[in-house]
Amino acid sequence: MKKNAKISNAVIKRLPRYRRYLYELRKKGVEKISSKEFSNLIGYTASQIRQDLNNFGGFGQQGYGYSVEGLYDEISAILGLDREYRMVILGAGNLGQAIIKYTKVHKTGFKVCAAFEVKPSLIGKEIDGLKIYDYEDIVEYVENENIDIGIICVDEKNAQEVADKLSFAGVKGIWNFAPTDIEVPPHVAIENVHLSDSLHALAYHMNDIHKRTAHTGESEKQ
Repeated sequence: MKKNAKISNAVIKRLPRYRRYLYELRKKGVEKISSKEFSNLIGYTASQIRQDLNNFGGFGQQGYGYSVEGLYDEISAILGLDREYRMVILGAGNLGQAIIKYTKVHKTGFKVCAAFEVKPSLIGKEIDGLKIYDYEDIVEYVENENIDIGIICVDEKNAQEVADKLSFAGVKGIWNFAPTDIEVPPHVAIENVHLSDSLHALAYHMNDIHKRTAHTGESEKQ
């Protein structure tokens, strides 16, 4: 990475997509790819791809392109995916259970170690072999088990309190699925996930396609 460079969030958000496509290419046995070929595959311009990667020093060779294996490994290291992360889930309802199942099936390098709940009916039970603990024990558990990430799957009114407790306990990052943005101290990374934002964007694209196709149809009739 370029010394003291401030990488934009837009670039960071594109890196996982690059990595995902490189993973599929690697599985197919593809050894190298040019920025133009990558552009045709992924949908970003070749210039955008080169510009994004140049933020981290650039990994291509003129006349050769990019090594698929090498670029996959480099992006994995940039994203910090060359190690395992230990996580806990706060809120073992439907969303929390779905995340537990996803991480277990896909082996993403992010290990859910435990779930925490306030509901007595859930405390002490297991989900896919994962024990549900009393929320009151969260600080002690995070400290003793060296937890890296807290995943918040609670309602809006309790999200900030949960984030405060996780930050105090020493997590390095919070993945927040509560329908509100939460605040954390400077030493804690935060990713607020608003599922409704993605759904609203989908609605826009659907209506935009409908308007354009309707306009095209009217033009053809004239």
